[in-house]
Amino acid sequence: MDESKEINVIDIKIIPNRYLKPTTAEKILNLIYELDGPQRVLIHGPSIPLKVFYGPGKGHDVNHTDRKKITVKGEEIELRVMVGEIVITLDIAKFNKFMDDLQIILDENIPCDYSLLVGIFTRTKTTISDYLKYGNNFETVIDDRYIGLVDSRAKTSETVKVIK
Repeated sequence: MDESKEINVIDIKIIPNRYLKPTTAEKILNLIYELDGPQRVLIHGPSIPLKVFYGPGKGHDVNHTDRKKITVKGEEIELRVMVGEIVITLDIAKFNKFMDDLQIILDENIPCDYSLLVGIFTRTKTTISDYLKYGNNFETVIDDRYIGLVDSRAKTSETVKVIK
């Protein structure tokens, strides 16, 4: 990536005061994707593993009620985290209209108080992990939305779901 390249995106971080249930998260994500401007949407929160990794219950199944499949824009996604934050990367030219519409969506659908932060919360330049994952000269091969997203040791198909 060219270092002199101007950043023309901005991030909006939605932080509800409690974790969102899968049905609420699904509804909000679908409404966000109906708006004009989002380039990528990330969901953050504590992991919901399939099996207990350590302790006396090691190897037993985790039967968590929030590990469900949700449908966003017709794509089925398995929630592997409890939805604690939603980060939306947005074209900066569409910021004002998007924020007005987003405020209405959140007020109508989030059942608790929430905070909105605006800034740059995601990577905008390539990282060492990107080079470990994709090799040299990968910038022209992969989508810019993947930059800085995944662990070099993880399978992209397990951690990133592309919704178009």
